[in-house]
Amino acid sequence: MRLRALLETDALGLRLLGGEDELDRTVRGVMTTDLRDPSRYLSGGELVLTGLAWRHSPEDSEPFVRLLASAGVVGLAAGEAELGSVPQDLIEACARHRLPLFSVAESVAFATITEHVVRQVSGERAGDLATVVDRHRRLMTSGPTGGGPEVVLDLLTSDLDLHAWVLSPVGRQIAGSDTPLPAGVGPALAAEHLAASRTGRRSPHRVVLGSTAYSLFPIRTAGRGADRIAGTAASRDVRENVLSDWLLAVEADAGDWPAARLDLLQGVTQLIAVERDRRDAARTVRRRLAQEVLELVQTGAAPSEIAARLRVAAPVLLPGLGAAPHWQVVVARVEWDGGSVESGPAAQALLEEILVDPTVPADSTAAAEPADRIAVAHSGEEAIALVPLPAVAADQPEGAESPGLHAETLLSAVQAPLSGGLADDGRLTLGVSAPVHSAEGLRGALEEARHARRVAAARPGRVAAAGHHELASHVLLLPFVPDDVRRAFTARLLDPLRDYDRRHRAELVPTLEAFLDSDGSWTRCATRLHLHVNTLRYRVGRIEQLTGRDLSRLEDKLDFFLALRMS
Repeated sequence: MRLRALLETDALGLRLLGGEDELDRTVRGVMTTDLRDPSRYLSGGELVLTGLAWRHSPEDSEPFVRLLASAGVVGLAAGEAELGSVPQDLIEACARHRLPLFSVAESVAFATITEHVVRQVSGERAGDLATVVDRHRRLMTSGPTGGGPEVVLDLLTSDLDLHAWVLSPVGRQIAGSDTPLPAGVGPALAAEHLAASRTGRRSPHRVVLGSTAYSLFPIRTAGRGADRIAGTAASRDVRENVLSDWLLAVEADAGDWPAARLDLLQGVTQLIAVERDRRDAARTVRRRLAQEVLELVQTGAAPSEIAARLRVAAPVLLPGLGAAPHWQVVVARVEWDGGSVESGPAAQALLEEILVDPTVPADSTAAAEPADRIAVAHSGEEAIALVPLPAVAADQPEGAESPGLHAETLLSAVQAPLSGGLADDGRLTLGVSAPVHSAEGLRGALEEARHARRVAAARPGRVAAAGHHELASHVLLLPFVPDDVRRAFTARLLDPLRDYDRRHRAELVPTLEAFLDSDGSWTRCATRLHLHVNTLRYRVGRIEQLTGRDLSRLEDKLDFFLALRMS
C-alpha cells in the first residue's frame, strides 16, 4: 500500500505534517516503538508509530529521525497524547531527511493503525490469505469467546501448511495450530529466542533442534502494564520487556522465504500482540486486587479487613470455588547491572507468565488461561504474586506432597530459558512462601517469601529461587513479635542512624542495609553503592560509633538485620 492511502481513511486520525512529495512510497509493514535507537528491529519499508516517550529534549529528534531514514523507514507517525502536539524540532528533522511525518490524534489507538496497515499489506502481498487477517481481526473484536490466536494459527496451517505455536518467555505453549510441541522443545526455543534478542540479532531467528528447523518471530507490544494498556509506547530498553514478551515459533526455515511471506508472518505477530494487549487489559482487576491486599498487609490492617478483601478476590481468581482457598505468596525481583532499567513492571509481567495453576505442568496446554488464576502487584523493584490454592482436604494422606508452588519446581521450569535473556548483566531471584489458611497468615507469608528471595539472591547463577522450608526459624517468628517490642528494639538500634541521616543528609541506614545484603563484603557493597571502599569504611565506622556496635561481630550483624526486617 502507498502512504497516500493512509490519509484517505478518516478513522485512522492521521494528519500530514510534512513530506507531501514522498507519499507514493510503499508501506511494507508497521512498527510501534519508543526506543531511542530501534534500527536493529527495522528491515526497511516500515511505517513507524511512536508515542514520543524517547524525546527528552529538542536535540533528541535529529538522531532519532536519522536512524529511521538510514534503516529505510518510509514514514513516521507521532502520537499527540504524550506532548499534546508534535514538536517543531521533529517536524524540521523529518523535513531534512525527507521522511514523511504524520500526527496521530489522541483519540486513536496505535493498534487501530496497526491493524489497518496489516490488513492492507497482507491483502496486497498475499492475496490468498487476506481472509486470514480480516477473519482474525473480527474474531479478536468479538469478545472473549472469539477464539484468540489459535484461530489464525489454524488458518496458517490450512492455507500455508505452516505449523506454528505461540510461546511464553519460558516456552509454555499459549496457543498452537495443531499438536503440541514435543516435550522440552518449547523451553529450548524460548532460550534461543531470548539469547538472540539480547544480542540484537534481526528476526526471525533460525534454530535447528535435532533435524527440525524453526523460525522464531518476536511478538512485541508497545510496553508492559498501564502505559501499554493506555495505547502509548513505554519501552526504552530491550531489557524492560525481553523476559515477558511472547514469541511465535514456526516449523520452517524462513531464510528461504520470499519477502511477501515474511511480511505476512510479521503481520500475524502484530495481530497476536493486539490479542496480548487485550488479555493484559483483562488482568487489570486482578492486579488491582493484589495491590489492595498487599497495601492492607504492609500497613498492618486488621485481619478482618484483609479477610474481607480476600473474599472479594477469591471468586475472581477461582470462580465457582465453594470453600475459601488457601493462599501462597511469591516474590520476584529482576536486577540489571547499572540499575537504569525499571524492573518492577517487568517482574510483574514475568510472574504473570510463569506462575501457572500448580496442578498443571509448566509445558502443559490443559489450562487455557492458567495465568489468569493469580493476581500480581509490584512494589518498587519487587513483584508480589498472590496465588490461590484449593483448600487441602482434611484426610490428605500422611507424607503426601504439600500442595502449591515449590521453589525447586519453579526454578527448573524457568532457569534454562530465562538465563539467555538475562545474559551477563541481569539476575532473577524468586522467593516462595508456604501456603497459609487465612488472612492472619498473609503478613507472615509475605515476609517469608521476601526473605526466601534474599536467600536466593545470595546464591550464584543468573536465576535463583528459594522456598519457605529453607528459612531460619527467626524469620517465621518476626511477624508475630508484638508491635511495642518491635518499636523498642528497632528504636534502640536505628533511631541514632536515622537522626544522623536527617541532620546531615547522610545515608547511613541504606549503607547498613547494603552492607548486610552484601554479606559484609566491602568490595561488593562499595560496588553496589557506587562508593570508594574508603568512603564505605568511613560510613560503617560512623554507624558503629553512633550505636556502640561492631559490624565485624556476628551478634551485632544479626541484631541490625532483625531491626531492619522489623522496621
